[in-house]
This record gives sequence, structure tokens and C-alpha cells, in this order.
Amino acid sequence: MTPHRFFIRCAGFAAALALFTGVAAAAPLRIGFICPLSGGSGDFGNSARLGAELAVKEINEVGGYMGRPLELVARDDKATPDEGRRVAEDLVLNEKVAFTVGFCNTGVALKSLEVFQAHQHVLMVPVATGSALTAAYPAADSYVFRLSPRDTLQADFLVREVTQRRGLKRIALFADRTGYGEGGLTDLKHFLAAQGLQPVQVSRFDLGVTSLDAEVKAAQAAGAEAIIAYSVGPELATLARARQAARFNGPLLGPWPMSFKTVWDKSGGAAEGAMMVQSIVPDLSNERRMSFIARLKRHAGDAPIASLMAAAQTYDAVHLMLRAVFQSHGDTRGPALKDALEHLEQPYAGVVTTHDRPFSLQDHDAFTMNMIWLAVWRNGALQFVYADDAKRASVMRRKDGK
Repeated sequence: MTPHRFFIRCAGFAAALALFTGVAAAAPLRIGFICPLSGGSGDFGNSARLGAELAVKEINEVGGYMGRPLELVARDDKATPDEGRRVAEDLVLNEKVAFTVGFCNTGVALKSLEVFQAHQHVLMVPVATGSALTAAYPAADSYVFRLSPRDTLQADFLVREVTQRRGLKRIALFADRTGYGEGGLTDLKHFLAAQGLQPVQVSRFDLGVTSLDAEVKAAQAAGAEAIIAYSVGPELATLARARQAARFNGPLLGPWPMSFKTVWDKSGGAAEGAMMVQSIVPDLSNERRMSFIARLKRHAGDAPIASLMAAAQTYDAVHLMLRAVFQSHGDTRGPALKDALEHLEQPYAGVVTTHDRPFSLQDHDAFTMNMIWLAVWRNGALQFVYADDAKRASVMRRKDGK
């Protein structure tokens, strides 16, 4: 039996014991959830929602927390910073949820961090990757935790892949003009410079751009051997089409949004061969992950799952937070949950990876380099680039190589 299955079996036993002894069912344990459920970022926001819903559903089926059912109190931030702050205040101050799982967009999350910090309310970020989110406050004082690979980690991973593993030196960088793109571009330049390299071409563009043909041709003229891009789904699809049109033969790499189903669909298949950072890749040899994917698809029904990574990390985030509630003996005050997360007593074997002491007083980021992989679009499906990675990923990875 896997640890997280044992964990929720314990919850079910506790619920049964409460009923047997005549203890009345307590009020629901209310969980705040914030993600973009509409608009251009709705694809990965709704994927995260499906993951959270599935976790809550399965936990409730075995009794919830000590007989208390979990209730997901969801809000749509519309990928807008002001709306994100408004719904954060609503959940924390009015709904008084026990903790909040949320945010897909870094800029939206940054606008709201003060709400959680000022009210000592734990925020678990399962999707947004901007490095600034866990750097805004010193970890020892922060109520912000993250269960997604931060951008600094992804940028380092991509630069190492291109320059060290593939031996390429002439790199073109593409980035949108959002805070997300700016942060990614800064990180990429930093890691290239650490190897004594400068990009041969840097192209910036606005969200909604319909053509990047001229920019790709400029990268070719500059002698680029590879392109690393930092943007979101639709714009990455535009870049993939431009790469195909220009017959650019070098590799195209990007951060995790390159894996969105919208990239493949909107590129018309031009994303074939594009590579990206992933924390989870479908793998028939991994029973735990494939079982999760099957359950997620049943729960989703006809709803599309645009990002498996967003759904899986959010599913794990809910389970990990509930483990913290058990460890704090039901004390959902921010300081108690913060202490539990920073001193988790047992590993949590999730669907993405095994989280063994994922947080500490000095570190609120759960992922390290050994827990992420390089995936590629092949015939409309995500696959591991390297066979050895598929083998290593079948052994659940622990933080810092443990």
C-alpha cells in the first residue's frame, strides 16, 4: 500500500470510529482554491481545478479529516492581479478557509502575497513558477509554500541541456513582455553568462502575437543553433509555427507551458519535436501515475485536461496540506500549519514524486533539479526525451537527490 493511500485509509478509519462512538460529524474543513477558470489562462487553471477536485473527492470518500468532509471553496482570478487579490481577501477574511491552494500566474500571485502574509494564512502554490513567489519573504517568516518547479530551476535545467548535454553555444532567446517572460529571460541570461556565453539573438514579443516569422529568421541570420523560449501556450504555438515555416533545424526548448495541449493544437502539429521541462510525464510503466491519469480522466469527463502537470501537482498539494493538518492535530491556524509543513514527519508518496521533508525553515520550494525531466512533443503526445530518464522517474525522486 502506498503511503498516501495508507494516509487516507487512516482518515476513513477515524471517520468510522467517530460514527461508532456516536460523535456527531463536525463542520467541513474548507479549503480555498484560486486559479484562472476563464480567459486565456483557463486551460491550466481548470486542469489545476480538476486535480484539486479529484483529491477532495477521494479523501471524502474515505471519511475526510476525522469525519469532517473537505469542501473546496473555488474562486476564479481571471488571470488578473487585481481580481486575484480581491478573491484572496474574500477567502481569507470572509470565507475564513483553513488554508489556500492556488495561483497559476506569477503576476497574479505576487499581487496577493501580502494578504496571506499579513494574516498568517498558509498559501500552497501548486502551479505558478515565478522565482519571486518564494523569495518575497524570508522562508523562516513566510506563509507561502510551493509545489511546482520554480523558474530559476527550469532556466538552469534548460541551459544545461543545450550547452552541456548537447554542446551548443549559439543560443537565441525568445521571451514575452510579461513579468513571467521577463523573469525567465533574466534567469536564462544569468545561466548562460555563468558559462561565459551571451545569447546571439534576443527577441521580445507581446501576448497575442500572431507571427514570429521575422524574429526566427533573425535568429537564423545570427547563427543560432538552438532557441530557448519563455512564454505561455498560445505564443509558444506561434513560435513553433514560425520555426517550422523557417525550416529552423535546431532544437526548440521552453519551460513547462510548452507542454500545454493548446501548444500542440494551435501550432497545427508544428510543435513536433519541441522540448520542455516537466515534473510528470505519462509513462505506462509507472502504475501510480497511470492510475492517477485514469482517475483524473474519469473525473474530468468531457472536460479537457490541458496540463497534466498542473492537475497532478495540485492533487498532490491538497494531499500534502491535509497531511499537515493531521500532523498539527487539526489546528488550522497559520503558524501551526507552517510548522507542520516545515517539519513533516513522514514522506508523502505523491503522483508526481515522493516529497520527503520538502520544506524547511530555510526553503519553501519542494522541487530540486533531480525531480524534473525533459519531455518532447511526439505525434501529439508528451514523451520522455531520454530513455534513462523514464527509468529513473519510475523510482520516486526525493529532494536533493535523496
